[in-house]
Amino acid sequence: MSARRLLTAGIAAALALGLAAVLAETIPLAERRSGFDFMSRETQAMQRDDMSNPGMLSVLEGAELWRTRIGKAGKSCADCHGDAAVTMAGVAARYPGFDAAQATAIDLAGRIEQCRTTRQDAPPLAREGRDALALAAFVAHQSRGMPITAGDDPRLAATLDTGRALYGRRIGQLNLSCANCHDDNWGQKLGSAPIPQAHPTGYPIYRLEWQSLGSLQRRMRNCMIGVRAESYAYGAPEFTALELFLMSRAGGMSMETPGVRP
Repeated sequence: MSARRLLTAGIAAALALGLAAVLAETIPLAERRSGFDFMSRETQAMQRDDMSNPGMLSVLEGAELWRTRIGKAGKSCADCHGDAAVTMAGVAARYPGFDAAQATAIDLAGRIEQCRTTRQDAPPLAREGRDALALAAFVAHQSRGMPITAGDDPRLAATLDTGRALYGRRIGQLNLSCANCHDDNWGQKLGSAPIPQAHPTGYPIYRLEWQSLGSLQRRMRNCMIGVRAESYAYGAPEFTALELFLMSRAGGMSMETPGVRP
């Protein structure tokens, strides 16, 4: 193949990937589907019933942590923010958000860590640790049923563009992108599991496969390992950008935290 044909083919492929991302981002609200819709009736029933939903145990743990005074400052989350049902309503639906102090995007876990270290003068919690996930689940639970609005802040435009590019980039030994599965083949089966549209409405989420709660970054890490690519570190800017893009393309859908998935 000539150099000109190679260049033409490369441009066509890039445009196709870009078009796939744009189309996915503008899926009409009525056609957007949560991963919940792809689950069995039994798993759906588990999520619907708070007494059966195993993620609710983490929400309860998070409620206790919210009230616990910690650190050299001897403050609890409630001392600053009061009743989470009021002050945290809709907050998780807006994250990742813009952190003016650092002039960059920050995810919900990062904001919680920031509050601990600067306001409570306490050591940060380990990413994917039980307490960090419990606090994130408790905060996100206050937005359950509310529409996702992440990405509306114009200051996040550059990060949103980065996330969009990462979503459409082929990676790993299998040379696959997020879009290859979640745009081109959603509803199909990968092994025995249906491929969802990648709308992160229920995170932190309880996966029966994990037998524990996990963040969206943990799920993305699993996908990267699945295509035999090197994963980013938890809290990496690339993960934050991807999370922002995924939340943005789920705009208008309802928060479900804590979701349950197979």
